Amino acid sequence: MAKAKNDKYTYRVMWSEEDGEYVGLCAEFPGLSWLARTPEAALKGIRKIVAKVISDMARNGETVPEPIALRRFSGKFVVRIPPEVHRQLALQAAETGISINRLVSAKLSH
Repeated sequence: MAKAKNDKYTYRVMWSEEDGEYVGLCAEFPGLSWLARTPEAALKGIRKIVAKVISDMARNGETVPEPIALRRFSGKFVVRIPPEVHRQLALQAAETGISINRLVSAKLSH
């Protein structure tokens, strides 16, 4: 089961100028990485190490991170901002005739 679930994790491959190689990363396991000469090898390597870590975690009774792709999001989160920024957003929303929620949502989606 761990191997099938492994394929649902969020992987990224990027060039590392510092290392002179491609680095494979997994968002759900930020402490893991894999260096390789090609992007394909970096992806294969990070997927292999994630599968091994998942297997080790399951064997040790540890909680395995849920893939981001499988998580449900409510569309709501709380952000603390300075009162003056809140005031500016409220004024901008009022001047444009929309709710502050719609204004902030539009700003975040750009």
